[in-house]
Amino acid sequence: MKYIYVLFTLLACSIVNAQLEEEVKVRVAIEQFFYAFNNRNELAIKKLVSPDVLIQTIGLNVQNKMIVRTENFNDLINFIITTPDSISFKEKILDYNIQIDGGMAHVWAPYEFWYNEEFSHCGVNSFQLFKDDDTWKIIYLVDTRRKEECNQVSDKN
Repeated sequence: MKYIYVLFTLLACSIVNAQLEEEVKVRVAIEQFFYAFNNRNELAIKKLVSPDVLIQTIGLNVQNKMIVRTENFNDLINFIITTPDSISFKEKILDYNIQIDGGMAHVWAPYEFWYNEEFSHCGVNSFQLFKDDDTWKIIYLVDTRRKEECNQVSDKN
């Protein structure tokens, strides 16, 4: 009976260790994405996303109605590469909540966005990732954007 307990404990530790290893890989993929974004590295960003990546934003329109807006990935790339070097921008991730099931991962990541060293807005990024061989690729990104109640996000740090 003692051997069964030891075997069960070793198996449980192995499963937990494998899950933690995958969580680290997913987090690194998101961190690499924002490192590339903040450093305006188009090629690095494209390596981290699926060719068919879908990007959406949830926010208020001019009539103060909540909407979902689908954005073109190339517009994001154009923003990055056409913004003059004299203008700084940085998206700061405040926390990570990572969930994984097999070849799919979800990351919930509150953030702050800074433009020219001034606070612009805050919100949450929600990423879906796909495990392509041994590499996690972003297949979907949806975010929220707001200027109010941002202390609720930043108070987590």
